Amino acid sequence: MEPHSPSLKIQQRTLPHWTLDGSIYFITFNTWEKLELNAPAQQIVFDACLFFHQQRYKLYTFVVMPDHVHLLLQPLPKTELAFWSLSEILHSIKSYTSRQVPKVMQHMGTVWQPERYDRIIRDRQEFETYWNYIYQNPVKAGLAAKPEIYAYFWCVCS
Repeated sequence: MEPHSPSLKIQQRTLPHWTLDGSIYFITFNTWEKLELNAPAQQIVFDACLFFHQQRYKLYTFVVMPDHVHLLLQPLPKTELAFWSLSEILHSIKSYTSRQVPKVMQHMGTVWQPERYDRIIRDRQEFETYWNYIYQNPVKAGLAAKPEIYAYFWCVCS
């Protein structure tokens, strides 16, 4: 058996999606037509993002905003020859939350846009730029005076 070597894969839907095994990604996905998630719905999404942390992916930081989610994560190996794909990871989060959110909101119908924005993080500086962007997102949106007090922000801060 040959050792696994990463290879760049490119897929195109509406947006291009580049994947490279072992990479860290900045990911954003949005609610359908700017649907505003209430606090219980945001908690469902928050918990779903954490559910497979250290099993399917390593989370560095993420935030659940009322109408979108930002994640900084690294897919983990699924087998000796393959990593969990972003599609599998996001399908798990979005499909589960799509079934749970209507239980806590007066919303029947689509919860998430089908697409996502994703970017391969190229170096430490880019990692820090996106980490800080996620960190400051609740403050810039006027949802918290400091990121640490925003209920739906999480990070590995050590």
